Amino acid sequence: MIQCKKLSRDFKIYTKRQGFKGTLRSFVKRDHYINSAVKDFDLELNDPGLVGLLGPNGSGKTTLMKMFTGIIIPSRGELKVLNEIPGHRKRIFRKNISLVMGQKSQLWWDIPVMDSFLLFQRYYEIEEKTFKQRVSELGERLNTKKLFHVPVRKLSLGERMKMELMACLLHEPKVIFLDEPTIGLDIVAQKNVRAFLKDYYQEKKPLIVLTSHYMADVEALCEKIILILEGEKKFEGSINDFKSRFRKEKTVVFNFEEEVKNFPKEWEKKFYCEWNQDRSQLKIRSPEKDIKKIVIQILSQFSVSDFHTEKVGIEEIMDEILSNV
Repeated sequence: MIQCKKLSRDFKIYTKRQGFKGTLRSFVKRDHYINSAVKDFDLELNDPGLVGLLGPNGSGKTTLMKMFTGIIIPSRGELKVLNEIPGHRKRIFRKNISLVMGQKSQLWWDIPVMDSFLLFQRYYEIEEKTFKQRVSELGERLNTKKLFHVPVRKLSLGERMKMELMACLLHEPKVIFLDEPTIGLDIVAQKNVRAFLKDYYQEKKPLIVLTSHYMADVEALCEKIILILEGEKKFEGSINDFKSRFRKEKTVVFNFEEEVKNFPKEWEKKFYCEWNQDRSQLKIRSPEKDIKKIVIQILSQFSVSDFHTEKVGIEEIMDEILSNV
């Protein structure tokens, strides 16, 4: 469904020196440098699925999305989506993909939502009966039917994002690109969008490629992760493989019956230890090979009321990876 080899995209960034003299000089000679947003990116996705594209700001995620949809032409390399070259923007290609960008709206700002939907109906050549059925079903599942005749500018951010999702799904695309679809939404709205996307995927089985700064989106939805840093692919695989590759440690949380005063200092130096304010709870992180020994020693030396291992989240791993970039 998506195949790319040595895919690269360079941008020429122009600069100008400060002041009036700098402005005059730019008329004669414009200074610039080349920024490689994506470098030799290889990817092959042949089956439907939920794929998370992770990386910090400026890593090249949005540039990739735009190349996949034909908005941007690659500088070098090979790219095919649904066996078509995206940059050619053929009619059959456009009818089988969809793109939602959390920071850019595809709906007309000053007209009711339904008017925008009707425009999409004409654009994607959706039959009247099919169109009405899909609008009704999507509106029911997203609880947006009462908002169809409200101008887009009058909608809340969460309501608008639901409408953006509806607009991108009216023609039932085979490949859906979601670039930060939950950005700016509150926790409840994020949860609702995630639940809808999960149900929609289970029913229609498209390929969904998702970028998000909310790691909860990725953990809740994605079966596969692709990590991109400074335009280069650093990892591709399952969430469990991602965790095992980038985190070889375990975290155990201990709750003590009373304040702990004589905790071994060598452990605090050797392992990551995080205490609560009254030193009655300890979160300790250590290599897997040492964790059993530490648990036995703590249980034998201190009054422990309970303890448990803590699940390692993708967000915690990403924080560590990005702090070392």
